[in-house]
Amino acid sequence: MPWHGPDPAAGTTAVAAGVAADGGALVPIALTVNGDRVTVAVPPARTLVELLREVLGLVGTKQGCDAGDCGACTVLVDDEPVLSCLTLAVAVDGRRVETVEALARGGRLAPLQEAFVRHGAAQCGFCTPGMLMTASALLRRTARPDRDEVRHALAGNLCRCTGYVKIVDAVVAAGEASAAPAAGEAGAAPAAGEEPR
Repeated sequence: MPWHGPDPAAGTTAVAAGVAADGGALVPIALTVNGDRVTVAVPPARTLVELLREVLGLVGTKQGCDAGDCGACTVLVDDEPVLSCLTLAVAVDGRRVETVEALARGGRLAPLQEAFVRHGAAQCGFCTPGMLMTASALLRRTARPDRDEVRHALAGNLCRCTGYVKIVDAVVAAGEASAAPAAGEAGAAPAAGEEPR
């Protein structure tokens, strides 16, 4: 299937329709991936992780167990964590998909990614994209999660390198850092040397 790449003017990506390698029909789908509209024709059995990695070239999402056991393939679909190895691409027709590539903006890491670096939460890095996406969804729902909430949210994400302490530390720190500016904007007293608003 030929890749036509993003059309910067239109903000869309199109992949040609046709016939699957096994001779079966392809199913056209349209979705939004990391803010870009994508139209593609896929075999009915293609998984979301295969679409992201093999067709769209978004290899940040890892293909681990292919059984929904490890969480390395976690992406957000309409802001909810989803195991992309168990999700058929046709199931995300008309939906919003966000991968780890969407977290960094303008060449700068997201605060959550910075916290992972600062706390040494990424070891080999294979599980990191899934951890980041699951944690990102948690932080969108719960601005300052406690350690138990983080552990519960990350229960489906396996890391074979760490004891999870640094990962939990990073997510808690990211929540505290992101909530701190919001508290200052909500009418808190200005810090020393800061002008009142």
